[in-house]
Amino acid sequence: MRDFEVPGRSLAMGRNGMAATSHPAATLTAVEILKAGGSAMDAAVAACAVQSVVEAGSTGIGGDCFALIAPQGGTDIRAYNGSGRTPAAMTLERLRAAGVTGIERQSPHAVTVPGAVEAWSRLVADHGRLPLSEVFAPAIALAREGYVLTPRVSHDLAQQADLIRKDPAAAATFLVEGKAPAAGNVQTQPLLADTLEAIGREGPDAFYRGAVAEDMVEFLRSVGGFHSLEDFAAAKGEYVTPIRTDYRGRTVHECPPNGQGIIALMILNILKRFSPSGDPLGADNLHVEIEATRLAYAARDAFLADPAHAKTSMVEHLLSDALADDLASRIDLGRALETSGVFDGVEHKDTVYIAVVDKDRTAVSFISSIFHPYGSGLMAPRSGVLFHNRGQSFSLVDGHPNRVAPRKRPMHTIIPGMVTENGRVSLTFGVMGGHYQAMGHAHFLSKLFDHGLDLQSAMDLPRLFPLPGTRTVEAEAAIRDKAGPELTRRGFTVKAPNWAIGGAQAIAIDWENGTLTGASDHRKDGCALGY
Repeated sequence: MRDFEVPGRSLAMGRNGMAATSHPAATLTAVEILKAGGSAMDAAVAACAVQSVVEAGSTGIGGDCFALIAPQGGTDIRAYNGSGRTPAAMTLERLRAAGVTGIERQSPHAVTVPGAVEAWSRLVADHGRLPLSEVFAPAIALAREGYVLTPRVSHDLAQQADLIRKDPAAAATFLVEGKAPAAGNVQTQPLLADTLEAIGREGPDAFYRGAVAEDMVEFLRSVGGFHSLEDFAAAKGEYVTPIRTDYRGRTVHECPPNGQGIIALMILNILKRFSPSGDPLGADNLHVEIEATRLAYAARDAFLADPAHAKTSMVEHLLSDALADDLASRIDLGRALETSGVFDGVEHKDTVYIAVVDKDRTAVSFISSIFHPYGSGLMAPRSGVLFHNRGQSFSLVDGHPNRVAPRKRPMHTIIPGMVTENGRVSLTFGVMGGHYQAMGHAHFLSKLFDHGLDLQSAMDLPRLFPLPGTRTVEAEAAIRDKAGPELTRRGFTVKAPNWAIGGAQAIAIDWENGTLTGASDHRKDGCALGY
Protein backbone atom coordinates (compact mmCIF):
# COMPACT_ATOMS: atom_id res chain seq x y z
CA MET A 1 0.00 0.00 0.00
CA ARG A 2 1.42 3.37 -1.00
CA ASP A 3 2.30 5.90 1.70
CA PHE A 4 0.61 9.04 0.36
CA GLU A 5 2.78 11.28 2.53
CA VAL A 6 5.88 10.17 0.62
CA PRO A 7 6.62 11.53 -2.88
CA GLY A 8 6.05 8.90 -5.53
CA ARG A 9 3.70 7.54 -8.15
CA SER A 10 0.43 5.70 -7.82
CA LEU A 11 -0.16 2.51 -9.76
CA ALA A 12 -2.04 3.01 -13.03
CA MET A 13 -5.33 1.12 -13.30
CA GLY A 14 -7.57 0.19 -16.21
CA ARG A 15 -10.01 -2.36 -17.60
CA ASN A 16 -9.89 -2.23 -21.40
CA GLY A 17 -6.25 -1.68 -22.21
CA MET A 18 -3.00 -0.32 -20.86
CA ALA A 19 0.42 0.84 -22.01
CA ALA A 20 3.60 1.70 -20.13
CA THR A 21 6.59 3.38 -21.77
CA SER A 22 9.49 5.65 -20.82
CA HIS A 23 8.04 8.71 -22.60
CA PRO A 24 4.58 10.26 -22.08
CA ALA A 25 4.03 10.91 -25.81
CA ALA A 26 4.67 7.23 -26.53
CA THR A 27 2.33 6.03 -23.79
CA LEU A 28 -0.41 8.39 -25.00
CA THR A 29 0.09 7.20 -28.58
CA ALA A 30 -0.21 3.55 -27.55
CA VAL A 31 -3.46 4.18 -25.66
CA GLU A 32 -4.89 6.15 -28.58
CA ILE A 33 -4.03 3.30 -30.95
CA LEU A 34 -5.76 0.82 -28.63
CA LYS A 35 -8.86 3.03 -28.39
CA ALA A 36 -8.91 3.31 -32.20
CA GLY A 37 -9.19 -0.48 -32.47
CA GLY A 38 -5.54 -1.37 -32.81
CA SER A 39 -4.01 -4.46 -31.22
CA ALA A 40 -1.41 -4.52 -28.48
CA MET A 41 1.25 -5.00 -31.17
CA ASP A 42 0.00 -2.05 -33.21
CA ALA A 43 0.20 0.05 -30.04
CA ALA A 44 3.69 -1.15 -29.11
CA VAL A 45 5.15 -0.45 -32.55
CA ALA A 46 3.40 2.94 -32.75
CA ALA A 47 4.83 3.85 -29.34
CA CYS A 48 8.30 2.71 -30.35
CA ALA A 49 8.15 4.69 -33.59
CA VAL A 50 7.21 7.77 -31.55
CA GLN A 51 10.13 7.18 -29.21
CA SER A 52 12.40 6.93 -32.24
CA VAL A 53 11.55 10.58 -32.74
CA VAL A 54 11.06 12.04 -29.27
CA GLU A 55 13.60 9.82 -27.46
CA ALA A 56 15.97 9.33 -30.38
CA GLY A 57 18.94 8.72 -28.12
CA SER A 58 17.42 5.45 -26.93
CA THR A 59 15.85 3.78 -29.95
CA GLY A 60 15.26 4.19 -33.65
CA ILE A 61 15.00 2.64 -37.08
CA GLY A 62 18.79 2.39 -37.09
CA GLY A 63 18.68 -0.12 -34.22
CA ASP A 64 17.42 -3.55 -33.22
CA CYS A 65 14.40 -5.06 -31.45
CA PHE A 66 13.16 -8.14 -29.55
CA ALA A 67 9.57 -9.01 -28.58
CA LEU A 68 7.44 -11.50 -26.68
CA ILE A 69 3.79 -11.86 -27.71
CA ALA A 70 1.10 -13.76 -25.80
CA PRO A 71 -2.12 -13.90 -27.88
CA GLN A 72 -5.13 -13.41 -25.58
CA GLY A 73 -2.84 -13.75 -22.58
CA GLY A 74 -2.32 -17.48 -23.04
CA THR A 75 0.84 -19.50 -22.50
CA ASP A 76 1.51 -19.92 -26.24
CA ILE A 77 4.11 -17.16 -26.02
CA ARG A 78 5.97 -16.29 -29.19
CA ALA A 79 9.35 -14.59 -29.32
CA TYR A 80 10.82 -12.53 -32.15
CA ASN A 81 14.51 -11.84 -32.65
CA GLY A 82 14.91 -8.62 -34.61
CA SER A 83 18.66 -8.18 -34.13
CA GLY A 84 20.82 -7.38 -37.14
CA ARG A 85 23.87 -9.07 -38.59
CA THR A 86 27.33 -7.94 -39.62
CA PRO A 87 28.13 -7.31 -43.29
CA ALA A 88 29.11 -10.41 -45.27
CA ALA A 89 32.53 -8.88 -45.95
CA MET A 90 33.34 -8.19 -42.30
CA THR A 91 35.88 -10.65 -40.92
CA LEU A 92 38.28 -10.48 -38.03
CA GLU A 93 41.13 -10.87 -40.51
CA ARG A 94 40.00 -7.83 -42.53
CA LEU A 95 39.63 -5.78 -39.36
CA ARG A 96 43.15 -6.71 -38.28
CA ALA A 97 44.50 -5.91 -41.74
CA ALA A 98 42.92 -2.47 -41.39
CA GLY A 99 44.69 -2.00 -38.07
CA VAL A 100 41.55 -2.42 -35.97
CA THR A 101 42.39 -3.74 -32.49
CA GLY A 102 39.09 -2.76 -30.90
CA ILE A 103 35.73 -1.70 -32.32
CA GLU A 104 35.28 1.96 -31.44
CA ARG A 105 31.88 3.45 -30.74
CA GLN A 106 31.82 5.94 -33.63
CA SER A 107 33.11 3.43 -36.14
CA PRO A 108 31.21 1.92 -39.07
CA HIS A 109 32.35 -1.49 -37.78
CA ALA A 110 30.08 -0.95 -34.76
CA VAL A 111 27.07 -0.74 -37.11
CA THR A 112 25.43 -4.07 -37.91
CA VAL A 113 22.53 -4.03 -40.38
CA PRO A 114 19.61 -2.61 -38.34
CA GLY A 115 16.88 -5.15 -37.62
CA ALA A 116 14.16 -2.96 -36.12
CA VAL A 117 12.26 -1.99 -39.27
CA GLU A 118 11.98 -5.58 -40.48
CA ALA A 119 10.85 -6.70 -37.03
CA TRP A 120 8.28 -3.92 -36.58
CA SER A 121 6.83 -4.55 -40.04
CA ARG A 122 6.64 -8.31 -39.62
CA LEU A 123 5.10 -8.10 -36.15
CA VAL A 124 2.42 -5.62 -37.22
CA ALA A 125 1.62 -7.76 -40.27
CA ASP A 126 1.31 -10.90 -38.15
CA HIS A 127 -0.28 -9.54 -34.96
CA GLY A 128 -1.76 -6.17 -35.84
CA ARG A 129 -5.11 -4.87 -37.04
CA LEU A 130 -4.01 -1.56 -38.57
CA PRO A 131 -1.95 -0.71 -41.66
CA LEU A 132 1.67 0.26 -41.01
CA SER A 133 0.99 3.75 -42.37
CA GLU A 134 -1.56 4.33 -39.60
CA VAL A 135 0.73 2.87 -36.97
CA PHE A 136 3.53 5.24 -38.02
CA ALA A 137 1.31 8.31 -38.45
CA PRO A 138 1.81 9.74 -34.91
CA ALA A 139 5.61 9.45 -35.18
CA ILE A 140 5.62 11.02 -38.63
CA ALA A 141 3.57 13.97 -37.40
CA LEU A 142 5.88 14.58 -34.44
CA ALA A 143 9.02 14.33 -36.58
CA ARG A 144 7.65 16.76 -39.17
CA GLU A 145 5.72 19.22 -36.99
CA GLY A 146 7.94 19.17 -33.90
CA TYR A 147 8.17 17.71 -30.41
CA VAL A 148 9.22 19.12 -27.05
CA LEU A 149 12.40 17.88 -25.38
CA THR A 150 11.59 16.30 -22.01
CA PRO A 151 13.96 16.50 -19.00
CA ARG A 152 15.60 13.06 -19.24
CA VAL A 153 15.94 13.30 -23.03
CA SER A 154 17.58 16.73 -22.84
CA HIS A 155 19.92 15.46 -20.09
CA ASP A 156 21.01 12.50 -22.22
CA LEU A 157 21.44 14.74 -25.25
CA ALA A 158 23.70 17.10 -23.33
CA GLN A 159 25.80 14.17 -22.14
CA GLN A 160 26.35 13.05 -25.75
CA ALA A 161 26.89 16.46 -27.40
CA ASP A 162 30.62 15.87 -27.95
CA LEU A 163 29.90 12.63 -29.82
CA ILE A 164 27.07 14.09 -31.90
CA ARG A 165 29.12 17.16 -32.81
CA LYS A 166 31.55 14.94 -34.77
CA ASP A 167 28.91 13.93 -37.34
CA PRO A 168 27.52 16.75 -39.52
CA ALA A 169 24.08 15.22 -40.10
CA ALA A 170 23.57 14.25 -36.45
CA ALA A 171 24.78 17.64 -35.24
CA ALA A 172 22.43 19.47 -37.60
CA THR A 173 19.53 17.34 -36.35
CA PHE A 174 20.03 17.43 -32.59
CA LEU A 175 22.26 20.41 -31.73
CA VAL A 176 21.80 24.17 -32.03
CA GLU A 177 25.02 26.00 -32.86
CA GLY A 178 26.91 22.97 -31.63
CA LYS A 179 25.16 22.82 -28.26
CA ALA A 180 22.41 20.61 -26.84
CA PRO A 181 19.11 22.50 -26.40
CA ALA A 182 17.52 22.44 -22.95
CA ALA A 183 14.27 20.77 -21.94
CA GLY A 184 11.28 22.68 -23.29
CA ASN A 185 12.83 23.39 -26.67
CA VAL A 186 11.20 22.07 -29.85
CA GLN A 187 12.97 19.87 -32.38
CA THR A 188 12.00 18.45 -35.77
CA GLN A 189 13.39 15.56 -37.83
CA PRO A 190 11.97 16.08 -41.35
CA LEU A 191 14.30 13.56 -43.02
CA LEU A 192 13.25 10.87 -40.56
CA ALA A 193 9.61 11.83 -41.15
CA ASP A 194 10.05 11.22 -44.88
CA THR A 195 11.74 7.87 -44.25
CA LEU A 196 9.05 6.70 -41.83
CA GLU A 197 6.37 7.79 -44.28
CA ALA A 198 8.00 5.76 -47.06
CA ILE A 199 8.21 2.66 -44.84
CA GLY A 200 4.57 3.08 -43.80
CA ARG A 201 3.53 3.36 -47.42
CA GLU A 202 5.79 0.74 -49.05
CA GLY A 203 6.74 -1.58 -46.21
CA PRO A 204 10.25 -2.62 -45.11
CA ASP A 205 11.58 -2.64 -48.69
CA ALA A 206 11.53 1.15 -48.49
CA PHE A 207 14.25 0.84 -45.85
CA TYR A 208 16.26 -2.19 -46.96
CA ARG A 209 16.18 -1.53 -50.70
CA GLY A 210 16.09 1.57 -52.88
CA ALA A 211 17.03 5.15 -52.03
CA VAL A 212 17.17 4.83 -48.23
CA ALA A 213 19.37 1.71 -48.40
CA GLU A 214 21.61 3.43 -50.93
CA ASP A 215 21.99 6.42 -48.62
CA MET A 216 22.90 4.21 -45.66
CA VAL A 217 25.36 2.04 -47.58
CA GLU A 218 27.04 4.97 -49.34
CA PHE A 219 27.51 6.76 -46.03
CA LEU A 220 28.79 3.74 -44.10
CA ARG A 221 31.23 2.82 -46.87
CA SER A 222 32.43 6.44 -47.05
CA VAL A 223 33.62 6.18 -43.45
CA GLY A 224 35.27 2.77 -43.94
CA GLY A 225 32.46 0.24 -43.51
CA PHE A 226 32.15 -3.12 -45.28
CA HIS A 227 28.38 -2.79 -45.81
CA SER A 228 26.70 -3.56 -49.13
CA LEU A 229 23.23 -3.22 -50.63
CA GLU A 230 23.04 -7.01 -50.56
CA ASP A 231 23.58 -7.00 -46.79
CA PHE A 232 20.60 -4.70 -46.31
CA ALA A 233 18.40 -6.58 -48.79
CA ALA A 234 19.11 -9.84 -46.89
CA ALA A 235 18.04 -8.46 -43.49
CA LYS A 236 15.54 -10.75 -41.82
CA GLY A 237 14.57 -11.51 -38.22
CA GLU A 238 13.00 -14.72 -36.98
CA TYR A 239 10.45 -16.19 -34.61
CA VAL A 240 12.19 -18.23 -31.93
CA THR A 241 11.06 -20.37 -29.01
CA PRO A 242 11.17 -18.60 -25.62
CA ILE A 243 13.25 -20.02 -22.80
CA ARG A 244 11.96 -20.18 -19.24
CA THR A 245 12.48 -21.10 -15.63
CA ASP A 246 10.19 -21.48 -12.63
CA TYR A 247 10.45 -19.00 -9.77
CA ARG A 248 8.39 -19.08 -6.58
CA GLY A 249 5.50 -20.92 -8.24
CA ARG A 250 5.48 -18.87 -11.43
CA THR A 251 7.12 -19.29 -14.83
CA VAL A 252 9.39 -16.58 -16.19
CA HIS A 253 9.78 -16.37 -19.99
CA GLU A 254 12.65 -14.73 -21.91
CA CYS A 255 13.93 -14.60 -25.48
CA PRO A 256 16.74 -17.09 -26.13
CA PRO A 257 20.31 -16.09 -27.06
CA ASN A 258 21.80 -14.06 -28.69
CA GLY A 259 20.08 -11.92 -26.02
CA GLN A 260 21.01 -12.07 -22.33
CA GLY A 261 17.56 -13.17 -21.13
CA ILE A 262 19.15 -16.50 -20.25
CA ILE A 263 21.34 -14.65 -17.75
CA ALA A 264 18.27 -13.26 -15.98
CA LEU A 265 16.98 -16.83 -15.68
CA MET A 266 20.35 -18.00 -14.35
CA ILE A 267 20.27 -15.33 -11.64
CA LEU A 268 16.74 -16.37 -10.66
CA ASN A 269 17.84 -20.02 -10.53
CA ILE A 270 20.56 -19.05 -8.05
CA LEU A 271 18.29 -16.76 -5.99
CA LYS A 272 15.63 -19.42 -5.51
CA ARG A 273 18.19 -21.55 -3.69
CA PHE A 274 18.18 -18.94 -0.92
CA SER A 275 15.41 -17.78 1.41
CA PRO A 276 15.39 -13.99 1.49
CA SER A 277 13.83 -12.38 4.53
CA GLY A 278 13.37 -9.04 6.22
CA ASP A 279 14.37 -5.81 4.54
CA PRO A 280 14.69 -6.27 0.75
CA LEU A 281 17.66 -3.89 0.94
CA GLY A 282 19.32 -5.72 3.84
CA ALA A 283 23.01 -6.47 3.36
CA ASP A 284 22.57 -10.26 3.17
CA ASN A 285 19.82 -10.03 0.55
CA LEU A 286 21.88 -7.59 -1.51
CA HIS A 287 25.00 -9.74 -1.13
CA VAL A 288 23.22 -12.77 -2.61
CA GLU A 289 21.88 -10.68 -5.51
CA ILE A 290 25.32 -9.22 -6.20
CA GLU A 291 27.06 -12.59 -6.22
CA ALA A 292 24.37 -14.33 -8.27
CA THR A 293 24.74 -11.55 -10.82
CA ARG A 294 28.54 -11.69 -10.88
CA LEU A 295 28.52 -15.45 -11.38
CA ALA A 296 25.87 -15.38 -14.10
CA TYR A 297 27.50 -12.50 -15.96
CA ALA A 298 30.84 -14.30 -15.91
CA ALA A 299 29.10 -17.13 -17.75
CA ARG A 300 27.51 -14.61 -20.12
CA ASP A 301 30.83 -13.09 -21.09
CA ALA A 302 32.36 -16.52 -21.62
CA PHE A 303 29.59 -18.25 -23.57
CA LEU A 304 26.82 -16.00 -24.89
CA ALA A 305 26.73 -15.54 -28.66
CA ASP A 306 24.64 -15.89 -31.79
CA PRO A 307 23.24 -19.45 -31.48
CA ALA A 308 24.00 -20.05 -35.17
CA HIS A 309 27.68 -19.74 -34.23
CA ALA A 310 27.65 -21.34 -30.74
CA LYS A 311 27.23 -24.75 -29.16
CA THR A 312 23.62 -25.89 -29.26
CA SER A 313 23.91 -27.31 -25.73
CA MET A 314 24.71 -23.88 -24.23
CA VAL A 315 21.14 -23.06 -23.17
CA GLU A 316 20.54 -26.44 -21.56
CA HIS A 317 23.78 -26.21 -19.61
CA LEU A 318 23.34 -22.62 -18.42
CA LEU A 319 19.80 -23.32 -17.16
CA SER A 320 20.58 -26.69 -15.57
CA ASP A 321 19.92 -27.40 -11.90
CA ALA A 322 23.42 -28.78 -11.59
CA LEU A 323 25.00 -25.48 -12.63
CA ALA A 324 22.64 -23.46 -10.40
CA ASP A 325 23.49 -25.71 -7.44
CA ASP A 326 27.20 -25.30 -8.09
CA LEU A 327 27.06 -21.51 -8.46
CA ALA A 328 24.83 -21.03 -5.42
CA SER A 329 27.17 -23.15 -3.29
CA ARG A 330 30.03 -20.75 -3.98
CA ILE A 331 28.30 -17.78 -2.38
CA ASP A 332 29.76 -16.90 1.02
CA LEU A 333 27.91 -14.17 2.91
CA GLY A 334 31.12 -13.29 4.71
CA ARG A 335 33.16 -12.17 1.71
CA ALA A 336 33.12 -11.29 -1.97
CA LEU A 337 33.93 -14.09 -4.41
CA GLU A 338 36.62 -14.32 -7.01
CA THR A 339 34.88 -14.65 -10.38
CA SER A 340 36.31 -15.37 -13.79
CA GLY A 341 35.13 -14.80 -17.33
CA VAL A 342 35.80 -12.79 -20.41
CA PHE A 343 34.99 -9.11 -20.08
CA ASP A 344 35.67 -6.72 -22.94
CA GLY A 345 35.19 -3.47 -21.03
CA VAL A 346 32.30 -2.26 -23.19
CA GLU A 347 29.46 -0.69 -21.25
CA HIS A 348 25.92 -1.28 -22.48
CA LYS A 349 23.73 1.74 -22.09
CA ASP A 350 20.43 2.78 -23.63
CA THR A 351 17.12 1.27 -24.70
CA VAL A 352 13.35 1.72 -24.59
CA TYR A 353 11.05 -0.90 -23.13
CA ILE A 354 7.30 -0.95 -23.85
CA ALA A 355 4.55 -3.02 -22.21
CA VAL A 356 1.06 -3.17 -23.73
CA VAL A 357 -2.06 -5.24 -23.00
CA ASP A 358 -5.21 -4.83 -25.11
CA LYS A 359 -8.91 -5.53 -24.52
CA ASP A 360 -8.48 -9.14 -25.68
CA ARG A 361 -5.68 -9.47 -23.08
CA THR A 362 -3.06 -10.02 -25.75
CA ALA A 363 0.14 -9.04 -23.98
CA VAL A 364 3.22 -7.60 -25.67
CA SER A 365 6.66 -7.22 -24.12
CA PHE A 366 8.65 -5.09 -26.54
CA ILE A 367 12.18 -3.74 -26.42
CA SER A 368 14.13 -1.70 -28.95
CA SER A 369 17.50 0.00 -28.82
CA ILE A 370 20.33 1.81 -30.56
CA PHE A 371 22.67 0.67 -27.75
CA HIS A 372 24.62 3.61 -26.24
CA PRO A 373 22.79 6.95 -25.93
CA TYR A 374 22.55 8.21 -29.53
CA GLY A 375 24.18 4.98 -30.65
CA SER A 376 27.25 5.42 -32.80
CA GLY A 377 26.46 9.09 -33.35
CA LEU A 378 26.59 8.37 -37.09
CA MET A 379 23.64 9.49 -39.22
CA ALA A 380 22.87 8.77 -42.88
CA PRO A 381 22.69 12.28 -44.35
CA ARG A 382 19.72 12.00 -46.75
CA SER A 383 17.43 9.63 -44.80
CA GLY A 384 17.94 10.79 -41.21
CA VAL A 385 18.74 7.27 -39.94
CA LEU A 386 20.78 7.38 -36.71
CA PHE A 387 22.83 4.18 -36.46
CA HIS A 388 23.34 2.02 -33.40
CA ASN A 389 26.74 0.74 -32.24
CA ARG A 390 25.75 -2.80 -31.29
CA GLY A 391 28.84 -4.24 -33.03
CA GLN A 392 30.88 -3.07 -30.05
CA SER A 393 29.53 -6.10 -28.21
CA PHE A 394 31.58 -8.47 -30.37
CA SER A 395 34.78 -10.02 -29.10
CA LEU A 396 37.97 -9.77 -31.16
CA VAL A 397 39.48 -12.78 -29.36
CA ASP A 398 40.25 -15.85 -31.47
CA GLY A 399 38.02 -18.77 -30.55
CA HIS A 400 35.54 -16.77 -28.47
CA PRO A 401 31.90 -17.74 -29.19
CA ASN A 402 31.06 -14.05 -29.65
CA ARG A 403 33.98 -13.39 -31.99
CA VAL A 404 33.11 -11.13 -34.91
CA ALA A 405 32.33 -12.98 -38.16
CA PRO A 406 30.39 -12.40 -41.42
CA ARG A 407 26.58 -12.23 -41.18
CA LYS A 408 26.71 -12.78 -37.41
CA ARG A 409 24.56 -11.27 -34.66
CA PRO A 410 26.38 -9.91 -31.60
CA MET A 411 25.59 -10.75 -28.01
CA HIS A 412 22.64 -8.52 -27.10
CA THR A 413 21.74 -6.94 -23.78
CA ILE A 414 18.11 -5.97 -24.54
CA ILE A 415 15.56 -8.44 -23.18
CA PRO A 416 11.74 -8.41 -22.87
CA GLY A 417 10.16 -10.52 -20.13
CA MET A 418 6.85 -12.18 -19.22
CA VAL A 419 5.51 -14.18 -16.29
CA THR A 420 2.76 -16.81 -16.41
CA GLU A 421 0.84 -18.54 -13.66
CA ASN A 422 -2.24 -20.78 -13.63
CA GLY A 423 -2.04 -21.14 -17.41
CA ARG A 424 -2.17 -17.41 -18.25
CA VAL A 425 0.06 -14.37 -18.47
CA SER A 426 0.08 -12.49 -15.20
CA LEU A 427 2.81 -9.94 -15.94
CA THR A 428 4.55 -8.36 -18.93
CA PHE A 429 7.64 -6.45 -17.91
CA GLY A 430 11.03 -5.14 -18.88
CA VAL A 431 13.98 -3.21 -17.56
CA MET A 432 16.20 -0.78 -19.45
CA GLY A 433 19.85 -0.05 -18.82
CA GLY A 434 21.99 -2.25 -21.09
CA HIS A 435 24.26 -4.49 -18.98
CA TYR A 436 21.94 -4.02 -16.02
CA GLN A 437 18.90 -5.59 -17.67
CA ALA A 438 19.47 -9.23 -16.73
CA MET A 439 20.08 -8.34 -13.10
CA GLY A 440 17.24 -5.83 -13.33
CA HIS A 441 14.79 -8.55 -14.32
CA ALA A 442 15.82 -10.76 -11.42
CA HIS A 443 15.94 -7.85 -8.95
CA PHE A 444 12.45 -6.68 -9.95
CA LEU A 445 10.87 -10.15 -9.79
CA SER A 446 12.51 -10.89 -6.46
CA LYS A 447 11.04 -7.73 -4.98
CA LEU A 448 7.59 -8.75 -6.24
CA PHE A 449 7.62 -12.42 -5.35
CA ASP A 450 10.05 -12.64 -2.43
CA HIS A 451 9.10 -9.45 -0.63
CA GLY A 452 5.49 -8.85 -1.73
CA LEU A 453 5.96 -5.36 -3.16
CA ASP A 454 3.62 -3.94 -5.78
CA LEU A 455 4.88 -3.03 -9.27
CA GLN A 456 5.53 0.63 -8.56
CA SER A 457 7.09 0.09 -5.14
CA ALA A 458 9.46 -2.49 -6.61
CA MET A 459 10.55 -0.03 -9.32
CA ASP A 460 10.95 2.81 -6.84
CA LEU A 461 13.44 0.97 -4.64
CA PRO A 462 17.06 2.14 -4.95
CA ARG A 463 19.25 -0.08 -7.11
CA LEU A 464 22.75 -1.42 -7.38
CA PHE A 465 24.71 -3.21 -10.09
CA PRO A 466 28.04 -5.08 -9.87
CA LEU A 467 30.15 -4.18 -12.89
CA PRO A 468 30.88 -7.43 -14.77
CA GLY A 469 34.33 -8.86 -14.18
CA THR A 470 35.01 -6.75 -11.09
CA ARG A 471 34.18 -6.41 -7.40
CA THR A 472 32.96 -2.87 -8.01
CA VAL A 473 29.31 -2.30 -7.21
CA GLU A 474 27.53 0.80 -8.48
CA ALA A 475 24.84 1.74 -5.97
CA GLU A 476 22.33 4.55 -5.75
CA ALA A 477 22.66 6.87 -2.74
CA ALA A 478 20.14 5.22 -0.42
CA ILE A 479 21.90 1.86 -0.71
CA ARG A 480 25.34 3.42 -0.30
CA ASP A 481 24.17 5.08 2.91
CA LYS A 482 22.39 2.03 4.29
CA ALA A 483 24.38 -1.02 3.22
CA GLY A 484 27.52 0.44 1.66
CA PRO A 485 29.78 0.12 4.71
CA GLU A 486 28.84 -3.53 5.31
CA LEU A 487 29.26 -4.46 1.63
CA THR A 488 32.65 -2.72 1.67
CA ARG A 489 33.63 -4.74 4.75
CA ARG A 490 32.80 -7.92 2.81
CA GLY A 491 35.22 -6.99 0.03
CA PHE A 492 33.15 -5.06 -2.50
CA THR A 493 34.06 -1.60 -3.77
CA VAL A 494 30.88 0.47 -3.57
CA LYS A 495 30.64 3.62 -5.70
CA ALA A 496 28.08 6.03 -7.09
CA PRO A 497 26.79 5.28 -10.61
CA ASN A 498 27.45 7.73 -13.43
CA TRP A 499 23.70 8.18 -13.76
CA ALA A 500 20.45 6.57 -12.58
CA ILE A 501 20.53 2.78 -12.94
CA GLY A 502 18.14 1.62 -15.63
CA GLY A 503 14.41 2.14 -15.93
CA ALA A 504 11.41 -0.19 -16.01
CA GLN A 505 7.82 -0.67 -17.13
CA ALA A 506 5.34 -3.40 -16.25
CA ILE A 507 1.67 -4.35 -16.59
CA ALA A 508 -0.03 -6.99 -14.43
CA ILE A 509 -3.24 -8.76 -15.46
CA ASP A 510 -5.81 -9.53 -12.77
CA TRP A 511 -7.94 -12.17 -14.48
CA GLU A 512 -10.34 -12.59 -11.58
CA ASN A 513 -11.31 -8.91 -11.39
CA GLY A 514 -10.85 -8.18 -15.09
CA THR A 515 -8.44 -5.31 -14.42
CA LEU A 516 -4.97 -4.16 -15.43
CA THR A 517 -2.33 -2.57 -13.22
CA GLY A 518 0.64 -0.67 -14.63
CA ALA A 519 3.80 1.05 -13.44
CA SER A 520 6.60 3.12 -14.97
CA ASP A 521 10.00 4.01 -13.57
CA HIS A 522 10.65 7.47 -12.13
CA ARG A 523 14.18 7.34 -13.57
CA LYS A 524 12.74 8.11 -17.01
CA ASP A 525 10.20 10.63 -18.33
CA GLY A 526 7.42 8.14 -19.00
CA CYS A 527 4.24 6.82 -17.43
CA ALA A 528 1.68 4.03 -17.50
CA LEU A 529 -1.88 4.75 -18.63
CA GLY A 530 -4.96 2.55 -18.70
CA TYR A 531 -8.54 3.10 -19.77
